[in-house]
Amino acid sequence: MSCHEHNEKLRLTRVLQRLEAGEPVGVVSDAGTPGISDPGAVVIAAAVAAGVRVVALPGPCAFVTALVGSGLPTDAFSFVGFLPPKSGARRRVLESLAAVPGTLVMYAPPHGLAAVLIDCVAVLGPARRCCVAREISKLHEEYFRSTLEGAAKEFGEVREARGEIVLLVEGADAAAAAAGGGGGVAGAAAGGGGGEGSGAAAVERVLRELLAAGTPVSSAVKEVVANLGANKKAAYALALRLSAEVQKQQQQQQQQQPQEQQ
Repeated sequence: MSCHEHNEKLRLTRVLQRLEAGEPVGVVSDAGTPGISDPGAVVIAAAVAAGVRVVALPGPCAFVTALVGSGLPTDAFSFVGFLPPKSGARRRVLESLAAVPGTLVMYAPPHGLAAVLIDCVAVLGPARRCCVAREISKLHEEYFRSTLEGAAKEFGEVREARGEIVLLVEGADAAAAAAGGGGGVAGAAAGGGGGEGSGAAAVERVLRELLAAGTPVSSAVKEVVANLGANKKAAYALALRLSAEVQKQQQQQQQQQPQEQQ
């Protein structure tokens, strides 16, 4: 029996009749998990209301996989599904999410990703970290990690997005903490003047995270130059300093571990 967004409510009577007759009924999705931006939620709610026992089995769910692989905080997150297709309505939703703590997770159509990113930049700010997870578990799987501004340039000017998209954006709490980490330190790396504080902070933050993850200095510099528009010479100097800081911190942590074990 088919059950999709156009006929799900019409199927309720037949489904409930079968359940009341003692028949087992399964809701299966051909891609993803039923009820998560997919049909199934209406049928499940009706079954629960009718007192029917509902058993959920774990299965593939794109936004959970994307969240884990994004590198963004996973301790708290908000899944918002697909945003409205029109910019005005989309921006109103984003405004309601601007102060929400925890990572924001949403689905986006490939043909509309650039427009979604432009609205995210306008409402949430250009410096928030984000990840565009594409074609998860498939041959051309990709995790594009940058800032909202960098992602908007990548998928609005450099190339067109393809495949199934999950867009993840750091929450207000993480963005505020990062912004408070010292906007002037990376001022020279942003390639701009005094009005580029948020971009400078983003360059430093991304460099620090890449280096802490073991990315070579040259590769980290290439990424911020390509995605954030950083000045190559300044970014390289900053990366060398941050690399030394990261190595020192890691050495201190390694020295502390034996003491804690004792």
